[in-house]
Amino acid sequence: MAIRVAIHHHTQYQYDRMVYLSPQLIRLKPAAHTHASIESYSLTIEPKNHSVHWQQDPFGNFIARIDFWEPMQAMSITVDITAGLEPVNPFDFFIDTYAESFPFSYEPQLKKDLVSYLEITEEGQYMTQWLAKIDQSTQGTVDFLIKLNQQMYQTIAYTIRLEEGIQTTEETLQRAIGSCRDSGWLLVQTLRHLGLAARFVSGYLAQVAPDETSDSDPSPIENSLALHAWAEVYIPGAGWIGLDPTSGMLATEGHIPLACTPDPVGAAPLTGTSDQSETTLTYINTLVRLD
Repeated sequence: MAIRVAIHHHTQYQYDRMVYLSPQLIRLKPAAHTHASIESYSLTIEPKNHSVHWQQDPFGNFIARIDFWEPMQAMSITVDITAGLEPVNPFDFFIDTYAESFPFSYEPQLKKDLVSYLEITEEGQYMTQWLAKIDQSTQGTVDFLIKLNQQMYQTIAYTIRLEEGIQTTEETLQRAIGSCRDSGWLLVQTLRHLGLAARFVSGYLAQVAPDETSDSDPSPIENSLALHAWAEVYIPGAGWIGLDPTSGMLATEGHIPLACTPDPVGAAPLTGTSDQSETTLTYINTLVRLD
């Protein structure tokens, strides 16, 4: 049975002077392949002196292009979503026979279609050492993905990192710590080094507290909503499978993808520039259970 929730995400940028903003590209609309059932969606931008044009990027992600007509001293983005979170079995898929065991090779046409998701852009000493620790012997593909995701979860500690951008894979491996987006990008590049097509995902992580809990229950003790990042790997027959290295789990109904791209730059929730100024960022994320 689906759990109905109200998602509220508010972000405000306060500038220390009047500034002009370039066109802002906002990627905060759930992707078509989300497990969540989206009942309603609204995007509210302040100040009001702007135009909104919805687009899709080359990868099918929804983008709201915002053009402002006048200077401002503050800009805010508010997303409100009503959604149904139906429990899903992340293992409910079939795999084409030739891909049931890892390693495997994509069929020529499929490999051509996936070329952007096979590009290796990061290498180095720490990546070489990391890859050497991964069991690449012949084994079931699903088992391999589960073990790799768990291995990364156990190797890279999680931290909240407020700085913009993504650490290089070498930085993440050397430090053995990173944000969700750092771990997600490391997993993407790791999968590509192993011959598997992978993409970076930015989205919401919606966690609903259960009606009853026990000491051994890993469920959250209260409702929560956060911007999150993870990886998806393409397996023939199954399609895109979400892997969350921050938790070591497969993506489920609480993972609501907003943008899926070959690299993190194209999945950023907001892209745009402003005149030079000191900027203060504040945000509010809430999730309310409706039933």
